Amino acid sequence: MIKAYAKSDKGKVREMNQDYYYISTSLDEIQLYILADGMGGYNGGEIASKLAVETAKNYIENNFKEIEKDKDSIIQLLGSSMEYANMVVYEKSKENPELQGMGTTLEICLIYNNKVYIGHIGDSRIYRIRKEFIRKITQDHSYVQKLVKEGTITKEQADHHPQKNMLMKALGCNAFVEPDVMVKGFLKDDILIICSDGLTNLVEQEIIYEKASKNIEQAPKDLVELANIRGGYDNITVIVIKNI
Repeated sequence: MIKAYAKSDKGKVREMNQDYYYISTSLDEIQLYILADGMGGYNGGEIASKLAVETAKNYIENNFKEIEKDKDSIIQLLGSSMEYANMVVYEKSKENPELQGMGTTLEICLIYNNKVYIGHIGDSRIYRIRKEFIRKITQDHSYVQKLVKEGTITKEQADHHPQKNMLMKALGCNAFVEPDVMVKGFLKDDILIICSDGLTNLVEQEIIYEKASKNIEQAPKDLVELANIRGGYDNITVIVIKNI
């Protein structure tokens, strides 16, 4: 059985919340958890994130029953849902000059048969807690992550780099997109955390682990509150999912 809790907040600085998320109820046939952190002036980010989440969700739900339920087919479905969402957001951005250049991160977790199928683009993150360990499953599609990978800067330097928020990849900004798609085990007592960078820019991985492993229902509220206490410079969204 899967239990999930979420909290989203505009933070202390921003005028609107451009994060958007969706979580399945425990009775839904497909267990689907999606988060998007939108960007773009005016209200472009808000439109991009909502459109991406709803398009990907509908695409997966409409096509899931048609596919073979093997690993490759589900991975392909996830990739296609993100490519389709990308096209929809990109087309929308061209309709209105005020929406030009809007885009969004997108994280999808589809849980099926003790596995989690993950789609990822941007710098929102997915972590998995198993026993005593927390592990970041996604790689940020950011300029500083590229520098870390190349060995130009350290992970510690990346945390305070002035171009920290510069994305190398986002959804909806170009006609084509290449998301990361993967599958991981999701066993009994495993916990997944999906969060926007409004959390991870202000709260350390160890604290995310501590809060989520202690109380999954309370964790999203506590983590959002902590990010706000530490400045709340961005919108903050946290989804915590446990395989009970």
